[in-house]
This record gives sequence, structure tokens and C-alpha cells, in this order.
Amino acid sequence: MGPRGAYRLFSTETRKGRFFDWSVITGMLQFVKPYRRKMLFGLALMLVVTGLTLLAPYLIKVAIDQYIARGDIPGLVRLAGLTAAVYLILYGATAGQQYILSWVAQRVLADLRQALFKHLQALSLSYHDTHIIGVTVSRLINDVAVINDLLTQGLISLIGDVLVLGGIIIVMLTMSPRLALLTFTVMPMMLFVTYLFSRQAGTAFRKTRASVAALVGRLAENINAVRVIQAFAQERLVIEQFEAVNRTNRETNIEAIQLSFKFLPTIEFLGTLATAIVLWFGGQAVSAETVTIGVMVAFLAYVTRFFQPIQELSRLYTTMQSAMAGGEQVLRLLGTEPDVLDKPDAHDLPPAVGKVDLRAVNFQYRDSTPRVLHDVDLHIQAGTTIALVGPTGAGKTTIARLIARLYEVSSGCVCIDDIDVRRVTQTSLRRQTGIVPQDPFLFSGTIEQNIRFGLPHAPDDKVIESARLSNAHQFIEDLPDGYQTRVLEGAANLSVGQRQLICIARAALAEPRILILDEATSSVDTMTEAMIQEALQRLLSGRTAIVIAHRLSTIRNADLICVVDRGRIVQQGTHQELHNQQGLYRTLYEEQFNLDGEGTV
Repeated sequence: MGPRGAYRLFSTETRKGRFFDWSVITGMLQFVKPYRRKMLFGLALMLVVTGLTLLAPYLIKVAIDQYIARGDIPGLVRLAGLTAAVYLILYGATAGQQYILSWVAQRVLADLRQALFKHLQALSLSYHDTHIIGVTVSRLINDVAVINDLLTQGLISLIGDVLVLGGIIIVMLTMSPRLALLTFTVMPMMLFVTYLFSRQAGTAFRKTRASVAALVGRLAENINAVRVIQAFAQERLVIEQFEAVNRTNRETNIEAIQLSFKFLPTIEFLGTLATAIVLWFGGQAVSAETVTIGVMVAFLAYVTRFFQPIQELSRLYTTMQSAMAGGEQVLRLLGTEPDVLDKPDAHDLPPAVGKVDLRAVNFQYRDSTPRVLHDVDLHIQAGTTIALVGPTGAGKTTIARLIARLYEVSSGCVCIDDIDVRRVTQTSLRRQTGIVPQDPFLFSGTIEQNIRFGLPHAPDDKVIESARLSNAHQFIEDLPDGYQTRVLEGAANLSVGQRQLICIARAALAEPRILILDEATSSVDTMTEAMIQEALQRLLSGRTAIVIAHRLSTIRNADLICVVDRGRIVQQGTHQELHNQQGLYRTLYEEQFNLDGEGTV
């Protein structure tokens, strides 16, 4: 089964309460596979550590029975030197194992996060529309970290602890079967306690992963909305809401920790009980001379070491439960298929002339939701400007996004130059389509880097030319660092109009054949709107343009105006033709005429 096959298991199934789910492990081991040689070397060192751990108490037994009891000082010195060498090698092997595992861990951590980020970029807008950003961030940071601990440290520790336990059992049975069986009488109780712990821990640790994701989600949302919160003086409300989520996270983690606090002392008590059994029955056996002192001392050492791996396994269990819960979510995310996929035989879109056709297009976001668009037919000649107008929620932006194939049509087709956009690669399509959004978004970095975003290797003169075309050059030059001015978080050091002009410059530099303007002037003042309109007229020259506008005064000169209402195109024509008709366009225009006081048609 390949990586994608392992991921897809989690797109339709829910696995709950499993201590060790092979589906999670096999899916995640794909990320360890590139470092398998290092991991095998770490495993070899772990075998050395295990063997030496088992050997050390046996050497003590030999020292007591064969050298100390017989007064063989030279032999004791040789054995002491051998014991010192064993512990030296044990130290070196342990250090080497830890280094290798840490080396692999950091690379697996980076690879896993890179794979998740890459997959998130490939997912369609419909996924990002329906998932909270903070929860996704939690998957990328918190869940990946605990999964990494399991894959690199946890699995090796699990194998090592199991081998140590098995080796101790064999050695103890070899030295004294009767004393070994008496010591193992505590094992049924230990297994019963572990069973009770595992049943409760699975649910508890799944809750902790969910609560951490909710906490990060709430935090990201509130930080992103801090301007709105302060504007409405709702700091107290959001603090109380965050406190409730934070309290839930605290309580779920306390619940999980309490389980560990109950489990670990119980294991320690059983270890003490086993030691007492060895002392009592072993002492009697030594008195009866059926067991040597060396054997009893070795038994005491082995009993101590026997319960150390069990305690380590109990700690590993908590990591395992967190990792399984996190792994389910991460694999489910990786198993989420994009709604928009390139077909296997998809080819690059040839240089576009710019003709756009929507033929009997229907669209709904999910099968369970109503249709957003109904039998939309729209034909746009190359090099013309069409405007989409209508009430909020009518479907204007959806039509524009279907043209750029940010969503997939439910039926019908979208064609560019008579080529169905589903037959071409998304990258080649979007390189020839540009979008200037309603809410201008700028990345952290310099203004120059933001303009270059669509064409990273563009020369400086092209960047400046695009800025001039968008009317952004002058205000950029007036900034202290000009084009090297850094954009602050949320572009707080730039006005909305300045951000929009930079976004227009970004689109101009990419030189798209088809340009989509999604209410590009809706959030600016009249003076800035005039600058943007002037820039857009230059930008639209010779290009096919789809303009979404609420301000009908801005699209009077469009070659074609399409009125969209309830997912249908109900009117088409020029401004004058539609204004002369009785219909929705005239109603909308007259409402704005009365509000704006514009006296001309």
C-alpha cells in the first residue's frame, strides 16, 4: 500500500480507542522510510544496549558466586574490568542511539510538516472555506510533534523495552525457575491494571488532542479579529469565551495526567511487592542452600530492571495514545482529496486569446447543499469587459471562481478559447488568469516582493512599470524605504487603497489574458476609487475582464453587464439598454442613484 492509499483509509473511516493502530503506524512510517538506514543503525545500537543491560546483573552473580565466595581476587579484578568495559560500551551505545534518533526525529518532523503544508496548498477552496485556520495550524504543529515522538523515539523504545522484558524473563527462569515463577505472580495484577488504564486513556488522550486544536483555533481567530473586538469593545466577551475553551483544555489534560498518576504508583507498588517476594522466598532458598547468594542478588537487580521497562512502557502509552489520536487527524487531513484535480491526461493551456464560455453551468458546494448556480450560460468575447452585478449572495463571485477553476462545476462546463478548463492543468490556467480580490491581501516581506509574487524573477524595471500602471509608484516612492518598505502584520502600515493598488500592480506584472476584479473598489474612498479606476482602465486594455461590482456607476462602460439573481443570469446588455428596461438592474441602479445623489445616467 502506498502513502496515498494509507491516507485514504482515514478519509472515510473513524478509528477509536485503539492503543496500537497499524493503519496509523504504516501511514506515518512512510515519512521514516527515507531514513531507514539510520533507523536500522539505531535499532542495532538498541540491541546492543538491551544485551548489555541483561548482561550486567549476570556479571554481578558470577562475581559473587565464583570469585568473592571463593576468595579469587585476581579473577574478581578481571571481572571488574569486564564489568567496567560493559558499562562503558553501554554508555556509548545509549548516547549513539539517542543522537541518531534525535537526528532522524528532526528530519521526519520537518518532512511531515512540509508534506502537510504542501497538501494544504493543493486542497481546494471548499476545504479552507469549511475548516477553522487555528485547528489546521494545530494539526501542523502539535499533532505532528507528538506523532514524531512516537515514530522516532517511541517505537524504538517500545521494541527495546519488550526485548528487555523478554530477556529478563528468560534469564530469571534459567537461573531459578521456582523463584522466577513466584516473582511473576504479580504479573496478572499488572496486566489487569494496564487493561483498566488503556480503556480510559484512549478516550482521555483523544479529548486532549481535540481540546488543544480548539484552543489554538480560538486563539488564532481572536488574534486575527482583534481590530473588530476592540472596535466593538467586546474584550470581556472574547476573554470569557477563551477562558471557557482554555478551561476545557486544562480539564482534559488534567484528566489524562491523573490517569498516569494513578497508573505509575500502582506499577511501582507491584515492583516493590515483587522485590519483597524475592527477598522472602530467595532468603529462605539461600538458607536452604537451594539458591546461591549471587543468584538472589542478580534476581533483585533483574526485578528492578523488570519494572523499569514497564514504567517506561506506561509513559510510552500516553505518547502512543496522543500520537494515535493526532495521527488519525493528520492522516484524515492527508487523505482529503482536493475537489479540483488535474486529470491524468491534462495538458497546458495554450497562450489564450481570452474567449470565455459558461455552458449550462450548475454548481453546489456539496451534494447535501442547495445549488448556488442554475443553468448559467455566458459568452464573453476575447478582449471585452463584462460586469457581474446583483444582490449579495446572488452567485457573482462563484461564477468568477469557476472561470479560474478555483471550484469545480457540478455540471455543464467552463471553456476558454473553446477548451474545457478541466482538460488543462490548473497551473497553466491560472498563469493566464489574474484575480484582484475585494479584500487586498499582502504577504509579510517588502512591497517589491509582494508585487513580484506572481512573477518572482521579474526584473526591477518591470516591477516599477507595473506599479506605474496601477498608480502605486508615487506613493511607494514617498515611503521611507520605497519598494523595500516592509509590510507589517495585516499590512497595518498601508491604507486599504494602497494595498489594493499594490494588488493591481501584482496582477499587472503577471500579464494575465483574463482578469477577474472582485469588487476591487468597494472598500475605498471616492478619491482612491478614481485612482483605482484609472489604473484598471489601463490594466484592462486588450484583456478579457470579468468585473464584479456593487457600485453600478463604476461599470457603465462595460461591454456587457450581466445581472445575477439567485444563481441565474436574469438580464444581459449594456448599461443604457438595461437602464431602459424594467427589471432588477434598473431597480438596483435607482436605489444607488438615490443614495449617492448621482444625477447622470
